[in-house]
Amino acid sequence: MPCRLVSAFLVPALLILLLAPGCKTDPWKGWKTYGGDKASLHYSSLKQIDSSNVNRLTLAWTYHTGDADTQNHSQIQCNPIITGGTLYGTSPRMKLFAVDAETGKPKWVFNPLDSMDANTQSFFIMNNCRGVTWWSDGHRDQRIFYTAGSDLYAINAGTGRPVTTFGKQGHIDLHDGLGRDVKDLFVTSTTPGIIYRDLIIVGTRVDEGPDAAPGHIRAFDVRSGKEVWIFHTIPQPGETGYGSWEDPQAWKHIGGANNWCGMSLDEKRGIVYVPTGSASPDFYGGTRKGKDLFADCLLALDAATGKLIWYFQEIHHDLWDRDLPATPVLLTVEHQGKRTDAVAQTTKTGFVFIFDRVTGKPLFPIRETPVPDQSELAGEEVQPTQPIPSLPKPFVRQILLDSDLNNLVAGASRRRITQELDSFHTGNVFNPPSREGTVIFPGYDGGGEWGSPGADPRTGMLYVNGSQMPWVLTMVDLKGQRLQKENWLDAGKRLYAQNCMTCHGPDRKGSGNFPSLIQAGQRYNEDQFLLLVRSGRRMMPGFRQLPAEDLHALASFILDLKKEQGRVFIAPPRKPDPYLDLPYGSTGYHKFLTPEGYPAVKPPWGTLTAINLNTGAQSWQVPLGAYPEFLKMGIVTGTENYGGPAVTASGLVFIAAARDGKLRAFSARTGRLLWQYPLPAPGFATPSIYQAGGREFVVIACGGGKLGTASSDSYLAFALP
Repeated sequence: MPCRLVSAFLVPALLILLLAPGCKTDPWKGWKTYGGDKASLHYSSLKQIDSSNVNRLTLAWTYHTGDADTQNHSQIQCNPIITGGTLYGTSPRMKLFAVDAETGKPKWVFNPLDSMDANTQSFFIMNNCRGVTWWSDGHRDQRIFYTAGSDLYAINAGTGRPVTTFGKQGHIDLHDGLGRDVKDLFVTSTTPGIIYRDLIIVGTRVDEGPDAAPGHIRAFDVRSGKEVWIFHTIPQPGETGYGSWEDPQAWKHIGGANNWCGMSLDEKRGIVYVPTGSASPDFYGGTRKGKDLFADCLLALDAATGKLIWYFQEIHHDLWDRDLPATPVLLTVEHQGKRTDAVAQTTKTGFVFIFDRVTGKPLFPIRETPVPDQSELAGEEVQPTQPIPSLPKPFVRQILLDSDLNNLVAGASRRRITQELDSFHTGNVFNPPSREGTVIFPGYDGGGEWGSPGADPRTGMLYVNGSQMPWVLTMVDLKGQRLQKENWLDAGKRLYAQNCMTCHGPDRKGSGNFPSLIQAGQRYNEDQFLLLVRSGRRMMPGFRQLPAEDLHALASFILDLKKEQGRVFIAPPRKPDPYLDLPYGSTGYHKFLTPEGYPAVKPPWGTLTAINLNTGAQSWQVPLGAYPEFLKMGIVTGTENYGGPAVTASGLVFIAAARDGKLRAFSARTGRLLWQYPLPAPGFATPSIYQAGGREFVVIACGGGKLGTASSDSYLAFALP
């Protein structure tokens, strides 16, 4: 055959091969989706960095967003996406940016505040943003979707400008279309939506108190912003699950049951897997008796229509804020001698539930297990059983007894925490809330959390980081606190107990990740305080639903405005509302600590665990993170951690997450620590792995700000020299 003819046949053939799946279009070369891909595997097939050279990793570039807020402990929780040589991420103050993925050189920045009028800016919610979503029509139309405040934006991926044909000049308000008037309630989205064809499917973060919006799941047209379908997570009359609520009017009043942690997609089958959180309010269920479907559920929905395919509820009638906190992982496992497409869901309690992806049948038996079902709180009806999987075994401890208490502290400290534990309700992970205090272990923040696990699709191994911090839930009576003739101080104290105490504690000293308000009057004047309370910031929802008189009275108490506290409080007229006027409230998110400030439990306080999903067996577990003072003694305690792992085909697990602010690489096979690097601030985020310019990069957002750590504005990318 003449050479010209050979070339004529071979060149097109080679082009076809290069463009075929698995070659040039290999999806693992980039990190196009939050969590790496739509199966949420956190996995990269890149092998350039491996166990033989990972200790040679060096800092390739740093990008500073320029807007860290150190005074208010700003954070970056973003898992950036990388496609077409560009990295897209978000800043502490909700700016969206694009940089060159190889060099970190800026391309553009979009600031949502620039497109808002002054009035809208005043109600902008400075929410945490864990990632963004990319969509393309396969040609020139490429868009980045992300939520800032309560608005879902469509941004041109090339220019950084809003796509004005989407919604209202480039954005839609997530308050709209929920079927109830929620315009004054807290609605945002901390985790990005997921793309199916020309739909973006989104969940929301809502308030966790009695005045919460419903957490319905919605799909919007990516071009127009028009709502295409809605799935009611709090079922309405005639819908599946409606009968799980004793109150036939619950769907009109109860909120929550929302997807705040993200979702996964089986694109071939057109099934989206959606984990949901608890119904509101969190700790008292007297206004929402029953199993409360579809709160605390893993939902399998038809991605095109929103129709329910199957569901599983992991907590019945949740009283502990045990939302499903992580995106489900989709992979294929060897089960009973055959390959099975599965979905694995990690939980705050440390359980892992594994199901057949199509049928919802559990791969390992799940038993409805009797639990303590008597509550001392009037009107509460605790469910008598909870589902417990036979395998895998929990990846964190769940019970706190005297023998489990911290053994690293001095005798006096040990005696004190022993006395405290003796006064609490403990010994069962499902003990109901109480006035004496109920141990929540693992804590409100897991177990597993929003960082979500990683997995290797070739081996069926799951890698999940967990926190092992005990907390204490204490309930107090709220009814009867209002006086016949109140001044602003008395009214402020009452309103604080009803609206603020759960987060900031009864003494205003703060609790959990929520700051102290003792010296708030030195940081804010009244106008600044009122703006903050109306608009919200990150973990704090806005309270636009409160009347002006209530807000001024609240300010007089929190800011200690002596001249205002004696004024007569005249409450705006309002009918009693049994859904809002709760008889009990929580005193706050309180960690159970030693006098020195360490967790009251023995180490490890944070772990990284490898679980074989084929068999349900744990392969290894190692502490994640360290306290320097104990490390000097040769003790690796682990620490609380936020953010997830990223896994590579070369057998590495990259993770930051820990309080001590290091990015680490572990052997995926053994759990051995291979490399670590001190970051400018803790990386409370999930790393992304990608290839650019022929080099493999690992990038992590270093925002700090949680667990009392310093805030930063940096993204760091690492590569081999």
